[in-house]
Amino acid sequence: MAAAGAFCPLSGTLLRRRIPLHHRRRLLAITAAAPEAPAPAPTPSQPPPPPPRAKGYFPKKNEILELTCEGLAFKGKGVCKVDGSTFVLLCDGALPGERLVARVRRLRRGAFAEAAKLKTLSPHHDAVEAPCPLAADCGGCKSQSLAYFAQIHHKYVQVRDLLVNFGKFDPRSLESSDPSAILKPIVPCDEIFRFRNKMEFSFGTKRWMKREWKEEKEEVAKVEELETDGYSLGLHAPGFFDKVLHVETCLLHSEPADKVLAVVQESWTDPALGLTPYDVYKHVGFLKHLMIRTGRNVSTGALEVMVNFVTSCYKPELLMPLVDRITKIPEVVSVVNNVNTSVGNTSVGEQEYTLYGKPTITEMLRGLTFQISANSFFQTNTKQADVLYKLIEDSADLKGDGSEIVLDLFCGTGTIGLTLARRAKHVYGYEVVPEAIADAQKNAKLNGISNATFVQGDLNKINEAFGKEFPKPDIIISDPNRPGMHMKLIKWLLEVKVPRIVYVSCNPATCARDLDYLCHGVEEKGLSGCYELKRVIPVDMFPHTPHIECVCLLELC
Repeated sequence: MAAAGAFCPLSGTLLRRRIPLHHRRRLLAITAAAPEAPAPAPTPSQPPPPPPRAKGYFPKKNEILELTCEGLAFKGKGVCKVDGSTFVLLCDGALPGERLVARVRRLRRGAFAEAAKLKTLSPHHDAVEAPCPLAADCGGCKSQSLAYFAQIHHKYVQVRDLLVNFGKFDPRSLESSDPSAILKPIVPCDEIFRFRNKMEFSFGTKRWMKREWKEEKEEVAKVEELETDGYSLGLHAPGFFDKVLHVETCLLHSEPADKVLAVVQESWTDPALGLTPYDVYKHVGFLKHLMIRTGRNVSTGALEVMVNFVTSCYKPELLMPLVDRITKIPEVVSVVNNVNTSVGNTSVGEQEYTLYGKPTITEMLRGLTFQISANSFFQTNTKQADVLYKLIEDSADLKGDGSEIVLDLFCGTGTIGLTLARRAKHVYGYEVVPEAIADAQKNAKLNGISNATFVQGDLNKINEAFGKEFPKPDIIISDPNRPGMHMKLIKWLLEVKVPRIVYVSCNPATCARDLDYLCHGVEEKGLSGCYELKRVIPVDMFPHTPHIECVCLLELC
């Protein structure tokens, strides 16, 4: 039996016990077989290349190496190798074609290693200047220095390689000049900045500074990360729950939202206001998070901004000076206060209070209106979500005569199911989060949709009774979270045999695995595949990040 908790280099996650060992070896092979990058020509300022290593070379922890990045693994880590060696090191921040110096951080069971980038020796292919000076440090959009056309190319290649090596699909049927080729071109994002409708910033007790490096006697030595006394408001440094990188401006959210951030940054450290950030170790302090959401007025189309202060207790008198200043921004129509008295780092409060304006904002998606509260679940990139949902509608290919039953698995707030309800007989949605089900029911009522039923339930724990409470569906939409679908659900899908499944995935690694199960079966479980993969469309929802969405159409054989 395969060992539980094996690490997947392409997905960057722990794979479940039910994945056969030969699948994990195949996934690792994808990384090891990354396309060779041409060696950059040496310049007079560059040191001569190190002597080639033997193919059986194995690095040591904390060893400092010169590497060449040959490709990108899923999650955006660079696939790097030492010259003359086939051993793979995954390095965050390394980009294809780049030569760099890195320190070995972790050895992963002898199969590969993880390394920390120290400095660049020669730039990568398709290099551009990152507009944000914090792009390499905050981790929110670390691919800004890679030209956008190159970003989406590498995302497409990752999807293709996972489908071939992990999904066991024939590369000749995936890619060809024939219109019937399964893998379609990736759908780019028209707006690569200012596309996020929600950003969450954290307050911290100390300001986390950028990492810097220096050279001494031909060796690279690390200058310790500096923490200077002073409050901070920004994003968590990658890998740290207690470290906050100070952010003055962010290119991902809307311009009105950026104005709110600037006003708060200018004001909240004023001693006269008496505001203090929450200390995650001492569990004292007032301000925890600043969440800014952007929507649209349904009547005028104008932007609407909601500001949510997450605090450790309810003291509105402390917040009112900030509220007075940010409400001078015309787009701010709502200011709320979520009170979270727990010691955890969550932004969801036990109680919510409206300090200014209305408690919700609105947004339009595929012609439907959605009310968004501070803690509502909603697609973060509204414009690209409209593109994504159109692709889902096209793949579902409903007749439009109101005769078909749609089952919407992992339905969230019901956005996909509600867009299909207009052409279906009835939509049944299932979701584990009760707050999301409540939002779905509200959204159905708001849009006058009566042929949609939303049920709270854990799809990872279904039993023999699942499916008896609704008619047999004509089409199933499955939009699971990153771990993909549980084997219990896979088994049920193979038994119910609906004519079409539209699988929407935010993780191409688990997507390829589940498509393999549905099409080729699960031998160790005695399950036979009964679907044919007809189409896979990668969609870039979040530029400058490693995230990829895929819309997959399967038809019953």
